[in-house]
Amino acid sequence: MTQETKPFSSTVADTLSQRVTVRFFHEKPIPEQMLQTILEAARRSPTSSNMQTYSIIVVRDQAVKQQLAVLAGNQKHIETCPVFIAFCADISRLEIACEMHGRSLAKTLETTLVATVDAALVGMSAETVAESFGLGAVMIGGIRNHPREAAELLGCPPGVYVVYGMCLGWPQEEKVPPQKPRMPDELIIHYESYSTADPRPLLAQYDEALAAHYGKQGRNLNRAAYTGVIANRLDKPSRPHLRNTLEEMGFRLV
Repeated sequence: MTQETKPFSSTVADTLSQRVTVRFFHEKPIPEQMLQTILEAARRSPTSSNMQTYSIIVVRDQAVKQQLAVLAGNQKHIETCPVFIAFCADISRLEIACEMHGRSLAKTLETTLVATVDAALVGMSAETVAESFGLGAVMIGGIRNHPREAAELLGCPPGVYVVYGMCLGWPQEEKVPPQKPRMPDELIIHYESYSTADPRPLLAQYDEALAAHYGKQGRNLNRAAYTGVIANRLDKPSRPHLRNTLEEMGFRLV
């Protein structure tokens, strides 16, 4: 169905429908007014009970970006993007607000989840607005490899950690990858209640679709391009240090 014949269409829907991950950027800077528009629009994202338990750190300093790249697993695009943005869960202001009224913040799993979700929502909004302006972006979960070091590098107080980062810049068009196929709708979208149908046939179908996608790019993966990768990656704990480190940084996960 072409855009002209779509019954429902909007700039936001089209931006999200066309999004891809971009890792190669031109050196051209992002206009300051454009960046501020992105950040201010993102700040209108939903936030639990108006607590606004997130902070945004904009990084342009090349030396800092180089150090962040190392902490995130030597991801070169952090160095080469004109702007790196850290989206942080932040409960430090909640503590101060409580102290202003002679109270202490009850730190719980809930406060940690609220702050993490807030950061995720505002970051996704920022990416969507940026892409609507023609910018490209890639999310950096690897920044959680060393949460304490990342927080120290960015000057974060206790009660703040970087949930993920985002590289932002003008994409090198010739290096923009084709859009990756998603899982079949039936695996993801449920109506009225969760479907308990066996997911294996559709997962196998997705394995083949993803393998074909990678094959067109000359990437030689076996046909289990999704389930095989998941099995190899997640049969051992990922970032096992994270819980203890976050609790030492002022969060609670119980």
